[in-house]
Amino acid sequence: MNPPVASADERQIAVPFVDLGPSTRAIKGAFLSDVAELLDTGAFVNGSAVELFEREFAEACGRRFAIGTGSGLDALTIGLRALGLEEGDEVIVPAMTFIATFEAVVHARGRVSVVDVHEDDACMDPAAAEAAVGDQTRFLLPVHLYGQMSDVRSLSRIATRHSITLFEDACQAHGAERDSVRSGAAGSGAAFSFYASKNLGAFGDAGALVVDDERVAAKARALREHGETSRYHSEHIGLTSRLDTLQALVLLRKLPLLEQWNAERADAAAFYDNLLEGVGDLRLPTKMAGSKHVWHLYAIRTRDPQALGDFLSQRGIGAKRHYPEPPHLSPAFAHLGHPAGSFPVAEAIARETLSLPVFPGITEEQLHMVVGGVSDFFAHG
Repeated sequence: MNPPVASADERQIAVPFVDLGPSTRAIKGAFLSDVAELLDTGAFVNGSAVELFEREFAEACGRRFAIGTGSGLDALTIGLRALGLEEGDEVIVPAMTFIATFEAVVHARGRVSVVDVHEDDACMDPAAAEAAVGDQTRFLLPVHLYGQMSDVRSLSRIATRHSITLFEDACQAHGAERDSVRSGAAGSGAAFSFYASKNLGAFGDAGALVVDDERVAAKARALREHGETSRYHSEHIGLTSRLDTLQALVLLRKLPLLEQWNAERADAAAFYDNLLEGVGDLRLPTKMAGSKHVWHLYAIRTRDPQALGDFLSQRGIGAKRHYPEPPHLSPAFAHLGHPAGSFPVAEAIARETLSLPVFPGITEEQLHMVVGGVSDFFAHG
């Protein structure tokens, strides 16, 4: 679920889609000091900063344990395996997501079961999920899309009724809440991505799994290091997927700023909401009742998002299509046998969605430029 990071050239345009400059500058001095100390110690792998970040991130999520990984995909894969997924077990996933959600199930040797999403929040439709539960279903894997949590209360009740495991794909939802439940605190565990442009982003790829069960945490730690439970003793077939000390240092400096940065994203989203209401054929994002949306993406819907995106690009404004090809329609997952039309809500969202710039440090002038560009597009037909 990784939107492209603005290149050096893209940052020269009027409004880049993502500008990491403001958030990087906020920690630059302290981080450089941390790096100098790291160079002296040489603890590049499994340094003390990793364990410290894991403790602080677990606390932020309301969990007992966090296990750092090399990426969000690895956090999903390791989480499924550590929570007991066995070969052939069925995992229910939403049709509208980044392909990593599907990939994780396959890497964990499970079977993907796809369901449609809800029209309002673009997240897993609880009714569709319950209808899909079968004899081989072992997991519900909802995705908190664009920074808004799924209806985890309804999904938790379904999981309890059917004695299956709820595991969150929270890769886009750092700091989000819904119905007083924090992202990462629902069900048996959650996976996060710290890709550079995420709300809490590293200086490269990184991820984490959060859980409460000590045995699950221990297995996850083993899986990320070749399945080893002690040096050169492997009880599982594992991976090499550690959270590098360098990335832990970045995340430790950024974590205290996450709430402020999320608030800045929310302010930008409110600006768009106020000034884009009623413009053209736009359908603005829906913030569900009881939801603390953290606006990883501000995803609008329109009949021709590519044309609008091209128009904005000509104005020097970055806008991106996210997941225009739902995973079930990709060649990689053609074997699932879901032709076009199988999941109409997800497919409509994929056809119609365009993401507008939203990032910490975006200025009011830049927001006005985006609104002006969108308005001009529709004013000129």
